Amino acid sequence: MLQDTKSTALLLLRIVLALLMFIHGAARIAYGSVDDFGGFLSASGFPLGFYVAWAVTLFEIVGGVLLAVGYYAWIIAALFAVELVVGIVLVHYKEGWFVVGHGRNGVEYSILLIASFLTIAAANFKRGR
Repeated sequence: MLQDTKSTALLLLRIVLALLMFIHGAARIAYGSVDDFGGFLSASGFPLGFYVAWAVTLFEIVGGVLLAVGYYAWIIAALFAVELVVGIVLVHYKEGWFVVGHGRNGVEYSILLIASFLTIAAANFKRGR
């Protein structure tokens, strides 16, 4: 019974995380901000920022779907954690801790997501998927 509860909790967490990342990428396309993201990446020193922006955006969409269905969940979750660490370095760290309230655009949400993705990666590592 306890194992079923743990499995259900991890499944719920995995699907919610997948949905969050899917929406993040899909919104970037829907709002037409992939080019802006590419410009930001280029200005931050990334070569071919436009292409990197599209690769990250498509990874968020495709990776979100793959994570939701559990296909190589540990790898996808680990890659999302790395993406979020890069986001902290490039954007959020200089804004401080808080996302809202006592600050804006800080690291707290990213830290929560990273911990959640690492939980999913660890829980799915032994399964090989």
